Amino acid sequence: MYFLGRKSPFHGKAAVCWGLACGVFITTFQSNEIKHLKIDAVNLSAEDRPAEAYFKSDVELKETLTLLRYAPSLGFRNVLANGVFLNFLQYFSDISSDVSKHNDVGQNLSPEFFEAIISLDPFYKEYYLFLSSSTTLYAAQPQKTIALMARGLEKMDPNLMHDSFYIWRYKGVDELLFLGDGQSAKHSFEKAAEWASRSDEPDSDLIEMASRRTAAFLAADPESRYAQIAAWSSVLSHALNDTIRKRAIERIEELGGSVDLQESDSVRIDSAHSHETLLN
Repeated sequence: MYFLGRKSPFHGKAAVCWGLACGVFITTFQSNEIKHLKIDAVNLSAEDRPAEAYFKSDVELKETLTLLRYAPSLGFRNVLANGVFLNFLQYFSDISSDVSKHNDVGQNLSPEFFEAIISLDPFYKEYYLFLSSSTTLYAAQPQKTIALMARGLEKMDPNLMHDSFYIWRYKGVDELLFLGDGQSAKHSFEKAAEWASRSDEPDSDLIEMASRRTAAFLAADPESRYAQIAAWSSVLSHALNDTIRKRAIERIEELGGSVDLQESDSVRIDSAHSHETLLN
């Protein structure tokens, strides 16, 4: 795994002891979250149980996540980040299956999860994909998503993190589609192209070309429909579930594009506005 490849300043018994401590902390974090949900569920009526359980659990969970942001380093912050992320996946699965219930009584804690995760380990690309989907699309806080991406990007060196150009693209997509900020999106796509040009990652040359093309359309027209179709095609190709996938297809078609789902699981998008085909 990505995390186990990191170099730690601890060796021998010190590394083992701290690793075990991290494991105990993560297990306790997860067990307490589940325990509170079970206790609350027993004490509530069938009608009120889910709402109240969500609310009480969220208060304590938010406090725990805030504390994790300031956890001591000791060379194992990436391990803690991994543990928090695994808990987030459980949490996200829960709220995405009953969004209306959770939004009515509690609050979506996706931003708090990623505040902790990015504070602990800002160098793992996949975190940012989940950050965008959960915090922008489900928590409806694109400003928070973009701020966290910007914070992580400040700490990255494209010469060391060769897939970091993707994060600039995620940021550009959110700026364009959810803030309507074509100028900031243009800058992000330009940075994505610049960083991709310095990368040896597979398809980095294609990403560079696509990013430069989107930036050029935004330079000519900050509200370019082609740029929006390209951005929604990126959302579609990285969609985490059918809800996001359906929303992306609807927006592409509303903008005048058409979506063709290929047998190879790739997505072909035709844009009448540019007379070009976007491949993802």
